[in-house]
Amino acid sequence: MKRFFQPVPKDGSPAKKRPAAADSLGGDSPAPAARREEEPRRFVTWNANSLLLRMKSDWPAFCQFVSRVDPDVICVQEVRIPAAGSKGAPKNPSELKDDTSSSREEKQVVLRALSSPPFKDYRVWWSLSDSKYAGTAMIIKKKFEPKKVSFNLDRTSSKHEADGRVIIAEFESFLLLNTYAPNNGWKEEENSFQRRRKWDKRMLEFVQQVDKPLIWCGDLNVSHEEIDVSHPDFFSSAKLNGYIPPNKEDCGQPGFTLSERRRFGNILSQGKLVDAYRHLHKEKDMDCGFSWSGHPIGKYRGKRMRIDYFIVSEKLKDRITSCEIHGRGIELEGFYGSDHCPVSLELSEETEVSEPNISN
Repeated sequence: MKRFFQPVPKDGSPAKKRPAAADSLGGDSPAPAARREEEPRRFVTWNANSLLLRMKSDWPAFCQFVSRVDPDVICVQEVRIPAAGSKGAPKNPSELKDDTSSSREEKQVVLRALSSPPFKDYRVWWSLSDSKYAGTAMIIKKKFEPKKVSFNLDRTSSKHEADGRVIIAEFESFLLLNTYAPNNGWKEEENSFQRRRKWDKRMLEFVQQVDKPLIWCGDLNVSHEEIDVSHPDFFSSAKLNGYIPPNKEDCGQPGFTLSERRRFGNILSQGKLVDAYRHLHKEKDMDCGFSWSGHPIGKYRGKRMRIDYFIVSEKLKDRITSCEIHGRGIELEGFYGSDHCPVSLELSEETEVSEPNISN
């Protein structure tokens, strides 16, 4: 598979010497540039469709992918590992369940996988559901220490979002948001259309209130435009057991209804956000342009959607150097056992800002 990231100098590379200033108190010499602490620039997002199952079967291949791409941060959705806490007791969504023999064995599988190369150089944050459902993880290289990590779209709350759908890492110059958006479903019910509308409303409020440039990634469970699905007519006319919603805008495949797509477009415009992949890739790519693929057997064979994203603030747009979808074809090459493949983003280094020169 093609390598999408360019090699970077190893830590400890000699820095270029600066010319000595003519006058330390001012004068016409330029002031030294203010350097920020090094921050993550290479990111991967992946819906693992059960991280535990991937660790048991497809982990060596995924480790090779991580070693090759060398991301600073890996955001995972649908980890499907239950939170710590015995039956009937309060749960701790930041810790893995280990109160039964089977959960202890599963926890050891996870810990071994994340303590072996290349993951021994990373630290992981969890936001887990009460059961083997949903959940997210954010895996960050240890040399990059977030200023704060939170687990709720209301960043002042200490609670985790229901089902562990959100992790937010704050760095000096940006926020990194990892989300697993709820599926729209097929019906006008509390856990279907209504749940997704509430989610989209909260996401709109969040992006309008962020106080730093945003990098938003994850399984967003929406294909924004027709170019983002392999077969627009198939997805537009999809039904579950022949049911047709009363509102025409709610008809079709979850993730490709007009109502979801319009709400998503509004979130992008109101939040002044840019779809990083589409910013670089303007044309439809039937081979490598989709991050989710239907089951290779049955009516969804060959039916694919782009529902995994990197969305960035307009202020970061000019720093996007690559955004790639790493799976291809209808046989799920590069999906590592999941029905989603990894998506990567690389940003260029932030331009140094010179401090104002103060003259006498």
